Parts: sequence; C-alpha cells; structure tokens
Amino acid sequence: MGEITMSVKERRRLEVLARVRDGEITLVKATEWLRLSYRQAKRVWRRYRQEGDQGLVHRSRGRASGRSKGISMRTAVLELYEQHYGDFGPTLACEHLVTKGYRIDHETLRRWLIGTGRWERRRRRMRHRQRRERKAQEGELIQMDGSEHDWFEGRGPRAVLMVMIDDATNRTYARFFEGETTVAAMDTFERYARRYGLPRALYVDLDSIYRVPSGQPSVADQLAGQVRPLTQFERAMRTLGVQIVLAYSPQAKGRVERRNGVFQDRLVKEMRLAGINTLATANTFLDRQFLPQLNRRFNVPSANPHDAHQPIPTDINLAEVLSLEEPRTVDKDWTVCWQNRYLQILRDNPQLPWPRRTITVRQLRNGGLQLIHKGQKLRWRELPKRPPSLATKCESKPVVSSRIRLPYKPPTDHPWRILARTAWQRRPPPTSHMSHSRGAALSCSERDQDNLLHVSRGHFKRVKHGDILKEL
Repeated sequence: MGEITMSVKERRRLEVLARVRDGEITLVKATEWLRLSYRQAKRVWRRYRQEGDQGLVHRSRGRASGRSKGISMRTAVLELYEQHYGDFGPTLACEHLVTKGYRIDHETLRRWLIGTGRWERRRRRMRHRQRRERKAQEGELIQMDGSEHDWFEGRGPRAVLMVMIDDATNRTYARFFEGETTVAAMDTFERYARRYGLPRALYVDLDSIYRVPSGQPSVADQLAGQVRPLTQFERAMRTLGVQIVLAYSPQAKGRVERRNGVFQDRLVKEMRLAGINTLATANTFLDRQFLPQLNRRFNVPSANPHDAHQPIPTDINLAEVLSLEEPRTVDKDWTVCWQNRYLQILRDNPQLPWPRRTITVRQLRNGGLQLIHKGQKLRWRELPKRPPSLATKCESKPVVSSRIRLPYKPPTDHPWRILARTAWQRRPPPTSHMSHSRGAALSCSERDQDNLLHVSRGHFKRVKHGDILKEL
C-alpha cells in the first residue's frame, strides 16, 4: 500500500472516525468534534467505511486544474522561451509570446520556469537596520531638520519649523521661518551657537541646502582637495570647524523626525489655545514658554557629563561667516557687478586688486554687502547706474553669427596686389589701332604665351604649359 498525503484537517477526521469505528464515541459526538452537520458527518463516515483512509482525502487532489493551459502548450512555450528568450524575464517574455500566439500570464510562466530550473526566485531582502547608541557627550552630534506643516491650522500662513536636537540629551531648539532655505538654516544655527556653543557635528538630510546634488568642483576647489562643490552652508560649517554628516534615510535621523511629530501634535494645540497666528508671536512663544517646558520634561542625562560644545573663537564673526559668498571678477575700471548692481572699488584701499582678478562678494543675511580681497574688506560705493565704459564696450561689439564668414579682401599693399600692378605696367603695347580696356584680349608673342600671367580679381598665377600651377 502506497503513501497517502493528507492535510491537518483530514488527519483530524481520520483520528475522530477511527474512534467511531472502535466504538469509543458515537457519530453524533464526532459531529461536535469535527464541527460538521450530521448529514455531512454521515457522508464522510460512509466514504471512510467504503474506501478506508483514502476516502478522507480531497477528491480534487492530484487532478489538473480546469484552467490549466495543458501539457502541449506548456511544452511549446518552454521550447520557444529556450530558443529565443533565454535571458528574458517572465514579464518581458510574455509580451513577446503574445506575438507568437501564446497569451499566458507572467506568473504562470514564472512558475513553469521555476519548475524546470530556468528561473530562480529573486526576493528582495529588507535592508537591515540596527539601533544606534546615543552619543556620550552633549554637543557631540546635533540632528537638524526642517518640518513643513500647517502649524497655524489655517489661521496664518504655512511655515517651516527648523528643529535642532542634541543626540545625547534630547535638548531641543526650534524656530519658525517662511521656508526651508539656506538663510533659515544659517539663522537657526547662529542662534543655537550663541546660546550653547558650536557643536562638533551636524546630522542632516540630503537637501540641496547641505550638499550639492551634482556638479564638478572648480579648479581652486580641486587644488584645495575637494571632490565636489560646496554649498553655502557647507562652506560656512567648514570655516567654523563643524563636520557635516549626511543621513541617507529618514530612519537614520529618527530622533529629530520623532521630535517633529511631537511638535506637530503638542505645539499646534498649544498655539491654538494661545491664539497664535503669526511667525513673530510663534517664535516668542517657543523661546519663552514651549521649549523650556519641553526640555525640562523630555531631556535625558548624557553618559558623559562634560560638554563637547566648542566656544566661538573671538576672531570669528558668526554673522559674516554665516552669509552668502560668491566670486566676482574686477573689471578694468575697478567695478564689480552683483545682481544688477554696480559697485565701484575706491582708490584708497590698502590692497587694491588688479583688474581681471577675482574677489569675493559677501551678502549678509541682513542685506548688507562686503567685498573681500585676500581676507581684507574693501571700501566701495554703489554706482547709481551702469558705468558708461561698460555700456560702450558692450554696445561697440557687433553681433555676428559664428556660422557666417565674411569674404576676405586683401589690402592695397598686399604682395599680390603689388605684383599685379607691376605686371600691368609692364604689359606689351597693343598691336592694333583699337584701344582695349582691362580684361580685353591682348596679342602676345609665342614666348609670352608660354609664360602668361593670368589676372583675376587680384589673384595672379603663372601658368606654364605642361607644368604644375605655381602661385606667386
């Protein structure tokens, strides 16, 4: 007797009906255990008595499905796949099999290929993540992020909350701005640094504020060892000695993400109760009431009690470092163009930059401008309008398409023109009484015909019969 494959449900029926067969329980009791109606229990019992254990196996087991494609079609499709689509995936192969007259589902073809060993299961493994321990000291790592939300619930404009949270202690600082911009990030960092000091590192996301998505560094940046161009915020952090650490997923900086959720829940409700609907009043509410209460309740002690914040150096002006800087070229009249404004560098500067040299234009966050040359600030004044020299220089250059080449006309002292005039003066006199003009036929001797000067629009060539053309 061969083996019988049974499910758990069928094995349970076998065990209960065996008890009925041995007289241990009645069929009525078996219906309670098997949770069957009495009529269904009688059918199962009758089949068990007639066929034995095999009678409890489902009748459809081992039979082909009514929707199966058939052995002949499966064999033809697999042969066609082997001949023409061996390196195709199931989905792409099914698209091409339609043109051959075989319309099957890609999952059906996948099962056929797996059954014959032509395809392997490719399951994407989830990326493994592990919990990162907190930093040991306060100020060792600060997570920073911007949270855009309807903070005023329609009572005011939409805003962005710039949040900074200490990785070791959960101490939080936040401020509202109109948008998540470079100026907003710099202003938030300056306020944090003046209150607690410079952190050792900032943990930020891949926003364009903190890194350049693509591009090649300039020659000066390459000489300085940079492999990619820096953003304005990166340049400022490098000057202050603060390391930028990039987070490649929201889960990596989960501490600040969770704190954003706290703000979006608690802060929104607190501002609703206080009737706050402007950025100014919201920032005042944050500094004086909400943040002190939040930090007292949710701060945790650090493993190392020593503070890792760096003091701000006395020779560094945070407002100047945390600003926008761009290189500009000094023109020949010692003017610099900045956003359609023309700045005149004054003569009495100790170190006057040479024309066509590059200086740095620094725009402060309060709107002020500074011109920097070799680390020194230059004195300048703004011109009321565009300098005439620049306007004349730009207007004097004709706009000529690079695809059009003007014909070249040799000057009067060109060697070819001098040779032409000399040859014209030495021409033989006319033999007839009829006068002729330039270009008319001239009578020449046989010797002159062997050595004839051809004149045509200033270009002269000496031609000898049976010889190569020679240009003079």
